[in-house]
Amino acid sequence: MAETLAAPPVVYALALVPALLWGFSPILSKRGMAAGGSSLQASLVVVLVDSSLYLVALAVLRGGGAFSGLTTETLVVFLLAGVFGTALGRLATFTGVDRVGASVNSAGVSARPLFATILAVLFLGEAAALSTAVGVVVLVIGLATLALAKGGDISGWEPYELLFPIAAAGCFAIGNVLRRYGLTSSDVTSLEAVALNELAALVVLFGYAVAGGRLGEIRNSPRETWGYFAGSGVITAVALLSLFAAFRHPEGTVAVVDPLAATAPLFTTVFAYFLLGDLERVTRGVVLGAALVVLGVALVTSGPALLAAFGL
Repeated sequence: MAETLAAPPVVYALALVPALLWGFSPILSKRGMAAGGSSLQASLVVVLVDSSLYLVALAVLRGGGAFSGLTTETLVVFLLAGVFGTALGRLATFTGVDRVGASVNSAGVSARPLFATILAVLFLGEAAALSTAVGVVVLVIGLATLALAKGGDISGWEPYELLFPIAAAGCFAIGNVLRRYGLTSSDVTSLEAVALNELAALVVLFGYAVAGGRLGEIRNSPRETWGYFAGSGVITAVALLSLFAAFRHPEGTVAVVDPLAATAPLFTTVFAYFLLGDLERVTRGVVLGAALVVLGVALVTSGPALLAAFGL
């Protein structure tokens, strides 16, 4: 039964690219926040940068044929994915980076597959294995360990602030379920899908900034913050495209892709230790909590296959 885990090397590579890049992106975001940036500015800049890159790529590769032939259903699916999985998810993510720190926030966000599994059970009628329940317990223990680890943002934070990355995880889960459905039920390309996703998010975030009267605040942000957030946008563009390509592959199932992409907090923890020493504390509790979250995610999404691979 070990074959159930088998997938072409390209799928593993495509899933690990976003893990590595999303592991580093919070480092830039934290630097930007510490320099005086806001979560709304970060969200807008990141989406503006990556959506611009996608549109340029589409213009070069597809010309006037981009988005032609897509059904209304496909358009709606990816627009909704952009609202939940990008606009709302990133707002919560950047707020989490600011409040609890890059390392702790990244671990909390990686609880995403838990919510994706719950959605699949409730709305798609999928069965939940015993290993799924064990994974949930391990994941919850990991989050509790993070809350008690006294790590993360060096100025300190309250346990309730861990709700920001957890909320982001829920939004990203909804986005991924919608993306997987759209990519496997239509002829949309990965580049078209991710461009639609980001354009929808850009409209929502810009509308929110206008409605809240916060455009002036964003324009007056310190100059150096723009560089950090723009860099995060470039990284996000590559990571998202790689994730979409992994999901689009015939063997790029959620059970294979999500656990690999969810190892991002382990990379963030390493990067934060070496690059954010003046802003964050990476304690043993943070390392243990991040590892437990990753293990819990792996059990939730592909527990039976993992156990079979080890002869259990």
